[in-house]
Amino acid sequence: MTQIYRPRRSVLYVPASNGKALAKLPALACDAVIIDLENAVAPADKIAAREKLAGIFADRAGRRCEMVVRVNALASEWGADDLMAAVRCEPDGILLPKVDTPRDILEAGDVLDDNFAPDEVKLWAMIETPKALLNIGAIAELGRDPASRLSCFVAGTNDLVKDTGILATPDRRYLVPWLMQMVLAARAGGLDVLDGVSNDFRDSDAFARECAEAAAMGFDGKSLIHPAQIEAANRAFAPSPEALAEARAVKDAFSLAENTGKDVIALNGRMVERLHLAQAEKLLAKAAAISA
Repeated sequence: MTQIYRPRRSVLYVPASNGKALAKLPALACDAVIIDLENAVAPADKIAAREKLAGIFADRAGRRCEMVVRVNALASEWGADDLMAAVRCEPDGILLPKVDTPRDILEAGDVLDDNFAPDEVKLWAMIETPKALLNIGAIAELGRDPASRLSCFVAGTNDLVKDTGILATPDRRYLVPWLMQMVLAARAGGLDVLDGVSNDFRDSDAFARECAEAAAMGFDGKSLIHPAQIEAANRAFAPSPEALAEARAVKDAFSLAENTGKDVIALNGRMVERLHLAQAEKLLAKAAAISA
């Protein structure tokens, strides 16, 4: 069965307080935008930024990309009001920072349910604390329960570096084990998972390298801090022409009359199982969604 796929190759953070950046959104080719009330907004500007949400979402007609709001941590002085303001805007998703346990997701979901948010409003979770990594299996398991609304993990690599004290090397060698843990948990929970940001948007080579590595690790896309990073992310997380050609060949082979009902077939000198057909269909659906 062909799976429904929504591209999240390039997910751009935009401060809710930055009117100039917000005005550019309709022209950008990113798959999703995170309207940020948290890290990108100074404490003195947080209330004013929150008050701009309604206007931002009133102007979303015709936009192709997903629109998500990152609220402040619910335990902070701004979090509860941020969440309520986001709920009223009915975004595609609400990104929760500082998630530590499944309860953080469930409590936010209760607020959405109590305020009659449509089922289409999903929850995204920042994985950016040591405690989140210790509890990541239990958090990801919520993805199997539609009532939890949990849809996506976002790696908070800067906070992980800060909170653990590891060395942030260019090759991210000390982060990679935790990044792979996020991918594994996300797949177990049926969730999407996004790589963390690359801080130097002027270093295009380093960014392209991070994207290629993240795609190889199994991430669905990457969170971005600058529009200049969109094209490289879209390219890195899209299926290659070679992969698409192979996927079409697998699908075509299984559709032949002589292969009806077979679980295993031979294709170009190798064994191909129906699990490979499922992978091929997913890849083709991904390509179709991107093209659309």
